[in-house]
Amino acid sequence: MGTFIVLAVLAGIVTLIVRGMARDKKRGKSLHCGGDCGHCGGHCH
Repeated sequence: MGTFIVLAVLAGIVTLIVRGMARDKKRGKSLHCGGDCGHCGGHCH
């Protein structure tokens, strides 16, 4: 029973992380430039 609770909690956390990453990508936020030097403020090399 405890294993299923831990699994459900971890699945929920992963879902929230993936959802947040997808939302950030749609808004144009990311940790990496993505190769689009027109939008990275000149920090691409």
